[in-house]
Amino acid sequence: MSGPLSGIRVVDFSRVLAGPLCARTLMDLGADVIKVEPPRQDLSRFAYPRSSGMSGYYAQQNAGKRNVCIDLNVPGALDVILKLCDEADVVVENFRAGTMKFLGLDYETLAARNSRLIYVSISGYGQLGPWASRMAYAPVVQAESGFTRNSLDHYGAALERSMTDSLSHADVYTGLQGAIAALAALTRRSLTGVGQHVDVPMAATMLATSERAHFDLNPEELNDEPPILGAADCPFFEGPNGEQIVLSASLVGSLTFPFFLKAMRRPDLASDVRFATATARKQNVADLHRIVQTWFYTFQGIAALDCQLDEAKIAMGVIRTASALTTSVWAEHWRAVERVPNRRGGEYILPGRPWRFSKDELTPPGSPAFRGEHNREVLSSIGVSEEHVNSLFDAGALLIDSENLSQIN
Repeated sequence: MSGPLSGIRVVDFSRVLAGPLCARTLMDLGADVIKVEPPRQDLSRFAYPRSSGMSGYYAQQNAGKRNVCIDLNVPGALDVILKLCDEADVVVENFRAGTMKFLGLDYETLAARNSRLIYVSISGYGQLGPWASRMAYAPVVQAESGFTRNSLDHYGAALERSMTDSLSHADVYTGLQGAIAALAALTRRSLTGVGQHVDVPMAATMLATSERAHFDLNPEELNDEPPILGAADCPFFEGPNGEQIVLSASLVGSLTFPFFLKAMRRPDLASDVRFATATARKQNVADLHRIVQTWFYTFQGIAALDCQLDEAKIAMGVIRTASALTTSVWAEHWRAVERVPNRRGGEYILPGRPWRFSKDELTPPGSPAFRGEHNREVLSSIGVSEEHVNSLFDAGALLIDSENLSQIN
C-alpha cells in the first residue's frame, strides 16, 4: 500500500458498517488492514445484492483488507491473535461493551503487551455507564439522539406514517469519527511513544455532528423563521427542461429570501404584503414558489439558470442517482469510482477516495477477500511457523473458504 499511512498496521475485529468503515478509511489512507473474522462470518457477507456470491455491501467496506478467519474458542487460537495485535499500530472493534474483554482482547490486555497500541472502540453508548450494555443499530441510535425526531418534525403532516431515514447515518458518521480519533492518537503517539484507548459512541457522535443541536438544546421562539441556514427548508423546483432540482436557500427565511429577489431582478416583491415577513412568506409560500417556478421556465437550459442563481449566491443541484453522478464530467475528472473485482471475472463499481494528496499516491483498494484467504500470509508475517499454522488448521482454529477460493479466476 502507499499513502500517508503506509507502514501502519490495523487489526480490524469489527463487522457490518461502523467499524469496517473506520478501518477501511485507514486502509484507503495507506494502512495495511487485517480483518479478523470469526467462523460465523461478518453479517454483511449475506447482504443483497450479491455478484457471484460476493456481497456488494461487504466489498464496499472491506475490499483490500487481508483476511484471517479464526475460531477463538479453539485452544491456541487466542495466542496467535494476541501475537498479531503485538505487531499492530491500531485495533478497531465495534462489539457491545464488554465483549472484547470476554474474548481476552480488551484494551488493558493488549496494551500490557503493546504499549504503543491505539485501540478504537465503537459502540452505541460508550464502554461505561448505564447504557453501555444496550444493543445499538443506526436506526435505534438515530431515534435516541434526536435525528429521527428532527426528521419527523420537519415533514410533519406530509408524512402518511412515521418512518426513519433510509441511510445508516449513525454508523457512517461514527466510523469516520473513529478514523479521525485514530489519526489523532497516532499523532500523539509520535510525540509520546505511547498509545491509548479511544471510546467512540454512536449517540455522542450523532449529537456532536448535528448542525442544529444548538437550537434543539437552547430553543428560542423564532416564529416562522427557519432555525438554521435552511438545509431542511430547501425548495424543490422543475428545471427548464423538466429536470427535478433543489436549491440551497429557503424561500421563507429572511436571510435567504433577498437572494431570490436578486436572482430574479424582482426587488418589488420585497414590498408585496404576501412576502413582507417570514410569517407572510410561510402563509403564501405556494404563491412565492409559483413566481420563482415561472421564472425558471424562462431559461432555455439548466446551465444558464445555474449561472444566474450562482450570481445571487443560490446553489442549485439536479436530483440524480449516484449512478448518474458517476457518469458526469466531474466524476471522470475526479476518478470518483473504483472498479473492484467480484472474484468471479466480473467487477463492482464502488465509490473512490474522497481525497487527493499532493505528495502521496493512493493505490486502488484491491479485491474483497474470502474468509481466511490470507491466513498463512498474515501469520507467516508475524513469525508463526508453517508447522504451527498447519496445526491450527488441523485443530479447526483456522478456517478458509476453500470452495470459493477454488473457483476464482
